[in-house]
Amino acid sequence: MTMTAQPELAGRIQAAVVATPGVRSVYRAGSLISNLVGESAVAVGINRDDEPLVSVRMGDAGVLVEASLGIEYSAGAAKTLRAVRRAVGEALGAEGLTTAEIVLTIAYVHPREASSD
Repeated sequence: MTMTAQPELAGRIQAAVVATPGVRSVYRAGSLISNLVGESAVAVGINRDDEPLVSVRMGDAGVLVEASLGIEYSAGAAKTLRAVRRAVGEALGAEGLTTAEIVLTIAYVHPREASSD
């Protein structure tokens, strides 16, 4: 399956993810190696540093969305992930797009004392 990146759509999806209750932050999606390459590209001026942190790629079967999240301690991981999946699906549906896959990773859980209860 051929995949093409969608930076404008990624920005809209990222906004939906950040607006989801329980999500405190979004980190660059992808492996450590791809993140190092991406940061290097920004440093030498090949890529911009304001590009979305959420990865969105269009393929034959639909849209693949990948995001790494920082969530509230008190929000509950499963509940937050379900809400983020729903928000991503709704955002894609509003664009008339089909979801192929949503890959979410919890990269950080904000400690209880840093979370709003």
